[in-house]
Amino acid sequence: MAELASVLQRAALEYPVVDKTGLSGRYDFDLEFAPDETVFGGAPGKGTDDATKPDLLAAMQQQLGLKLEATKGPVAVLVIDHVERPSGN
Repeated sequence: MAELASVLQRAALEYPVVDKTGLSGRYDFDLEFAPDETVFGGAPGKGTDDATKPDLLAAMQQQLGLKLEATKGPVAVLVIDHVERPSGN
């Protein structure tokens, strides 16, 4: 589940995803959904015209029994407060 959360965060969603399922081990599943403007940076791929498929969040709940919930918590960030061009040698 931690790997699924990582993939969702890196590829599909624009916000951090944290695994709080408590599930361990590996799982093999197929998740069928229709990408919309809320996933993959708003750029759905080809073949997304299938109106019978649910969006990502609904598909996760219907097909896998998993629900993404918005919460607040600490997030690691990198802050760059100053930048300079390197000096010539």
